[in-house]
Amino acid sequence: MSSGEPAGTVRRLLHFTAVMYKPHYLLYGVLWVFALEATIVLLTAPWDSWRPGRATLCRVVVVAVVLLYLRMVDEQKDLEYDRVHNPDRPLVTGAVTARDLRLGMAVLAVGAIAASLLLSARSAIAVAVVLLYGLALWGVERLSVRLRENILANLVITYPVQLLITAYVALSVLDTTGVPAGWASYEPCAVCDGRPATFWSLAPVAVIFAGAFLQFEFARKTAHERRPGEHYYSNLLGPGASCAVSLLFVAVALGADLWLVRPWEYEGLRSLLGLLPIPAALLPIYGAVRFVRHRDAEYPVAPAVLFIVVFYLVLIAQAAVPA
Repeated sequence: MSSGEPAGTVRRLLHFTAVMYKPHYLLYGVLWVFALEATIVLLTAPWDSWRPGRATLCRVVVVAVVLLYLRMVDEQKDLEYDRVHNPDRPLVTGAVTARDLRLGMAVLAVGAIAASLLLSARSAIAVAVVLLYGLALWGVERLSVRLRENILANLVITYPVQLLITAYVALSVLDTTGVPAGWASYEPCAVCDGRPATFWSLAPVAVIFAGAFLQFEFARKTAHERRPGEHYYSNLLGPGASCAVSLLFVAVALGADLWLVRPWEYEGLRSLLGLLPIPAALLPIYGAVRFVRHRDAEYPVAPAVLFIVVFYLVLIAQAAVPA
């Protein structure tokens, strides 16, 4: 190894990060952690106001690092597909090498686990599971053509990595903030049932974030015309059904949020904020209507993105205001 090689590796990894890890990915990670933590606190201590702390910032850093790690995994496992459909990707062009990416992954993995250990042992174990699952996906897709090429089958095995990240944040919140005594007696909470809070009692919260993300996932891979060889849900389902599935996940996200939080049982600003996701649903509905009317266009992704941003900001705000 020449003396300049480490510097070259760092330079290439920084270039990869700048090209493939856009600011909106980081924004999504920040909003995801804030909204998830705020919702958990709202359900477990509804008489209190949520505020981010040092543990919150640590979770944000860990999730941001994990998302970059997974982006590096995807760059390698999708290499053959990208050579045909995304020839400008850094690994395809040689702007970064597989060896660079694997070194970067190793550093990121160690950093994520070490940072999570500052929160709790369970947090470190949970983030390690996420990292290992990402590697396992790489191996499974190399062994199975169907799981690699069938977009719905691929979604079934790839989406759980998001659920694992949600589980990491939830476990970490429970370990670092604790759950106030008597929380289960508070009336609005739909997951209380008179029992102490546990990870499993809070598991339904994941449905909110699954619905919000999956409506975007289907929106960004839907088009009127067929895209032979490309991984589009509309290739398999048809444009109408793919559009309908995206809207279905909007309903799932809203339904889970309203069922869990029950904003109508609060008073004042918290109640008003808790109902805002309902008009926010007009954003993806507008996107769907526009897609149906303009039959030569791809599905407009911007309304789906804006829905996530607005929805997550509302989840944060309703937990942050006084009860």
